[in-house]
Amino acid sequence: MPEPAGSLTGTQHEIAAGDYRATITELGANLRQLRYRDEPLIREYDPDDLPPAGAGELLVPWPNRIDHGRYAFGGREYQLDLSEPANGNAIHGLTRWATWGLVAAADNRVELGYRLLGRPGYPFRLELRAAYQVTGDGLEVTISAHNAGRRPAPYGTGSHPYLRPADGLVDQWRLRLPAAQWLPADSRGIPSAGPQDVAGTEYDFRAGRQIGATSLDHALTGLARDTDGRAWATLTSDHAEVSLWAGPGYEWLQVFTGDPLGQDMRRLALAIEPMTCPPNAFVTGTNLITLAPGEAATHRWGVQASRS
Repeated sequence: MPEPAGSLTGTQHEIAAGDYRATITELGANLRQLRYRDEPLIREYDPDDLPPAGAGELLVPWPNRIDHGRYAFGGREYQLDLSEPANGNAIHGLTRWATWGLVAAADNRVELGYRLLGRPGYPFRLELRAAYQVTGDGLEVTISAHNAGRRPAPYGTGSHPYLRPADGLVDQWRLRLPAAQWLPADSRGIPSAGPQDVAGTEYDFRAGRQIGATSLDHALTGLARDTDGRAWATLTSDHAEVSLWAGPGYEWLQVFTGDPLGQDMRRLALAIEPMTCPPNAFVTGTNLITLAPGEAATHRWGVQASRS
């Protein structure tokens, strides 16, 4: 008898502690499910579906877009595959569709690894780790990259969760976002100017306010942080609250209301994406990390929730 077919996203790694439960997939080390008291905190999807519109994906070795996939580094020019062909961009890194192997597992924690070997457009070698852990305080995600090659490597990372404190449209929710600047971009998602002050604009959510009809697909920076170095973004509905924190090194948050998406996703969840660098950083060098041979970088972000 043939073995039963497996899901498109591979092995499902389930972890739980306290009121939290999460599922991470073998495909892309992706956060497919996150629940608090069995209520979804993110836009979930079926294990036999591919992650819709980047839902829950880990973005390595760059987040967001690279203009026409072309960049220069270390005195050489490189051309990446155009993974966003409609706009002529390379988008969201190289590991979203890769098979990540299990490194370690416990009831409340799983760590996956992937060896990113050289390829045209990115002839560098990185050893990657993605660890997801839940405790009574929420979810913590730790992303690490070690340059296992013989030359310096350009690097950035981000993650793509869509948060949802309740059912309904994002219009009804209140957003508090500690960002003092927003980044203008053209119709292809490529920055068209430097960071601008949010004061007096529709992108100022520092004091917290209802999202309403505001359409967002913007990178924001100038993040205010607590004494632990964490920047907190919070979504609130009538009876629930979900917060994403971004630790040191995450200098940007991409916020996306999903207006261009289909009716099954449009304005039904809010992507709040912690990023170490902005769009097109491989070209501009803004907040781009250069990993020397043998050097490593580690970044952490997480999610917490409450319900009345």
